[in-house]
Parts: sequence; structure tokens; C-alpha cells
Amino acid sequence: MKFLDQAKIFLKSGDGGSGCVSFRREKFIEFGGPDGGNGGRGGHVIFEAVANLNTLIDFRYQQHFKAKTGGHGMGRDRSGKSAPDILIKVPIGTQILDEDKETVLADMMTPGQKVVLCRGGDGGQGNANFKTSTNQAPRKSTPGWPGEERWVWLRLKLIADAGLVGLPNAGKSTFLAAVTHARPKIADYPFTTLHPNLGVAQVGDEEFVLADVPGLIEGAHEGHGIGDRFLGHIERCGVLLHLVDGTEEDVAGAYRTVRGELDAYGQGLVGKRELVALNKCDALSADQVSERQAALAAACGHPVHVISAVSGRGVKAVLGLLMDAVHAARAQAEEAENPAKDWQP
Repeated sequence: MKFLDQAKIFLKSGDGGSGCVSFRREKFIEFGGPDGGNGGRGGHVIFEAVANLNTLIDFRYQQHFKAKTGGHGMGRDRSGKSAPDILIKVPIGTQILDEDKETVLADMMTPGQKVVLCRGGDGGQGNANFKTSTNQAPRKSTPGWPGEERWVWLRLKLIADAGLVGLPNAGKSTFLAAVTHARPKIADYPFTTLHPNLGVAQVGDEEFVLADVPGLIEGAHEGHGIGDRFLGHIERCGVLLHLVDGTEEDVAGAYRTVRGELDAYGQGLVGKRELVALNKCDALSADQVSERQAALAAACGHPVHVISAVSGRGVKAVLGLLMDAVHAARAQAEEAENPAKDWQP
């Protein structure tokens, strides 16, 4: 299945059905009077977040969603039937944006969440509604109200607890494959990863979701390389694991390059907790490891973990630290959603 994280679609809810002008005409009933029914409501356009989707590829092949018009009113006080709603299923983590791609209309974060984005038009009134003591034979009815229509952007931001960042060939896909059952493409050339990958890492009896995004290069925020469009998939992560290739001559420069792109992107990535790991240490001598670990620690300002995703050295320790950071992020998010209220005697 191909990965698609952005799509533009057109939505239109159904128009309301028209009211009816009708009069009761039966034998032996001298004063029948008006009996025109009301029109039915047009169909809504509803979005639902579902758990078994992880791409927007379906919207590549269908971009227009139009609900049907409500049924028209009929004689004998029969109201028109309401039109069926359109239910559009999207992956969890999908944001629905206005046509300007900035205004967030809805953020589908939980399974089963539903949002009515375009309401169907109300049905018109039949002439039975306009009967009065002074106008006992009205010939007036109203048409149904028009539905709503709009273009919207769908933007998928994958739900993950921790995210992997780094330059191309830093070993992110290898690390993901080593600690999860995910099987991303791994090769010895840059930009092997062309779209985000997710995996579930297990630490003891607990699990957390790890996201791997394509590598960043200098100028990614200006569109160089693959650009920074996939960074949106780690905006919801509680912690970032920054992998630096230990075989690089200038590991501090590699670190600063990626941090500069994260700073230019913004969206809260700068303030996220970060763990830094020097990867591919199995290809280095002990002196080289010590030298580059010290240089990297001076550049980032906090401890640097020495690992090798291929041999497994240091991987369990880093996973444990990631699990602790994920716990802290989850507790912070829960506290933000449910702030403690002042105690009242």
C-alpha cells in the first residue's frame, strides 16, 4: 500500500427537499383544506476516525463527496424522507484543514471520533404550515435550504510516542528494525526511507510506538532533499531520539545541521525532550568512539549514548530511557487534559 499523508477533497452536503402545495380532495368532504407535507433534510458529510487505516491513499482516487438531496414533501401531509449521510473514514491523527491549509477545522485523535463537517440543508415547508384562520387555502410552500460545500485539506500526522531524527544514513531504519517488528527498507545509500515508518517497541511488559521519518539535510526547510514535510509525523511524539552517524568526520556539525532544520520547522519540535545517540560505534575504534562522543556531547550539551543498531550495543539502555521519557510525556499530557481542581471544603 502506498503512503499518502496529504489530500485535497471537495465536500457537499445535500440540499433540503422542497415543501409541497396540495389540497385534500375527497368525496363527501366539503372542506378538505391544505395537506402539503414538508421536505426532508439533506444528507450530512461526517468524518470518522478509525484505527485500521494509516494512509490517505484512498483519497487519491476519489476527491469529490456529495450527499443526496432530501425527499420532497407530498400530499396527505406526507413529509419527504431525509437523505442518508455520507461517512468518510480517515486514519487516527488526521487533521482537517480549510482551503488555506492553516485553519484547523477538526483534529481526529481518538478511535470512533465523529465530526459533522457539512450539515445537510433543512427541508422546506408545505402549504399545510401556512394555514391560518384568514388564509384557509394557502398556495405557498418553501424550497429546501441548500447544503454546505467546501474544499478541505486532509493532513495525516501519525500517532507515535517517540520519533527518530537524523541525517540520511544515520541508521534510523536499522535501529527501527532492530527494536521492533517493522521491516523498513535498508540500504547503503542516502534517502532509503521515502515515507515514515512505524514500529512497536517493547520494554519488559510495556510497549510504545516508534516513528522513523526520512532523513534531513541542510536546507530541508527550503525543500532540499525530501524537505521537511514529513516532520509533521513526529509533532505528537513525546521524545525524540537523535541518531548521529559515528563514522562521520564532523559529528558535531551533523548534529547542528539537523537541529537547525528542526528549529526552522518549529511547531514545538525544538522544545521536545531529546536523547542523542552516537550510532555505528561497531565500526570505530575505542579512541575514535571516545573522541567523537566528547565532541558530540559538547555540541548538544547533554550526555551522548554510544550504540550500534547492528550489533545491539547500548540499544536496550536507550530503549529504557525512551520508555521513561514516554511515561513522563504521557503523564504530562494527561495532566494537561485533566488539570487538578482546587480543593473545596
